[in-house]
Amino acid sequence: MRQRLIRKTGVRMAAGRDIPEEYLEGYGRILTDASATGRRLTRDELDSRRALGERAAEAGYGLRALVGAHLAAARVHWPATAGESTLAAVEQAVDAFAEGYERAQLLAVRQEEAARREFIDDLLHGRSDLGLLAERAERFGLRLSHAHAVAVAQSKTAYDEGDAVPRDVERSLISRFGDRSILVTTKDGRLVCIAPGDQDDVLDFFAKQAYAAIDGGRVAIGRSQPGPGGVVHSYEEALNALDLADRLEFDTPVLRAADLLVYPVLTRDRQAMADLVLSALGPLRQARGGAEPLLDTLTAYFDSGCVAAEAARRLSLSVRALTYRLDRIHTLTGANPADPVHRYTLQTAVIGARLLDWPEKDF
Repeated sequence: MRQRLIRKTGVRMAAGRDIPEEYLEGYGRILTDASATGRRLTRDELDSRRALGERAAEAGYGLRALVGAHLAAARVHWPATAGESTLAAVEQAVDAFAEGYERAQLLAVRQEEAARREFIDDLLHGRSDLGLLAERAERFGLRLSHAHAVAVAQSKTAYDEGDAVPRDVERSLISRFGDRSILVTTKDGRLVCIAPGDQDDVLDFFAKQAYAAIDGGRVAIGRSQPGPGGVVHSYEEALNALDLADRLEFDTPVLRAADLLVYPVLTRDRQAMADLVLSALGPLRQARGGAEPLLDTLTAYFDSGCVAAEAARRLSLSVRALTYRLDRIHTLTGANPADPVHRYTLQTAVIGARLLDWPEKDF
């Protein structure tokens, strides 16, 4: 009779799904026995409740509905002479059941986090079979058959995926754009955003939010690239842009790989670039103090659009002192920085020197 009552009362979820009796197995007997003897639940009984809680979580039932089913069953089995011992038994049973449920959920979350981390590592390093990678990507909201672009934010602080800054940036993106197949994560301490290649507004917004959050860092955006390998290609472009910005001392907070394509071209033939640097700038080593001060002078002069007054300000020099340095460069190298004919060679050599860390690194 009581089993029939349990089926009719308190074993329904809010959505209308029945809670199977298997998740209440032995509960009525425990309450009846505890009420009659006044005892607490045994270790085996508590373990059985935890095991049932884990199974219910793995089956996808909601904790609220499961607790409701336990309370409903308690009403059915409530003895006429019930006292505090019965309430204590209900409390112990439900608490143990919830503990098992939460333990299963925590394990599921950790497994999901591990799967996500493995997927991201494979995606950004291109290590996995592209077909299998595309199948796994759908689980995380990405369709790798489409083009994607990647933005990378870097600062002096290294971030993990669970840190407050990545979570805040992701929350801002979701609030603004909702579900647009966007993935925000971290890799090697940097913030990473992967978005469909035709949604520049998403990456622009990410760059703005990330730059504000990381306090003085820099963001690079790779070009949109097609196919399953497009994500890793765009990611590598963004990383290369950050590396170029460090080497060339760019002060631009947001960089686009599309605007920096000339630099990989210049360094594609490293030996040819090294020959140019040594040929055009090698004589600067003869200067008092070495090549570095005069190389810095050329850098400031070219970066300021060949405006002597602005270059002098950047170097904290007088215009007269800057002019003296430019004349000294002309004397040593035979190339006049103010002459358009010589300027291109010198400027290209200066860029090459910065990319190859010359004169700190000799070659």
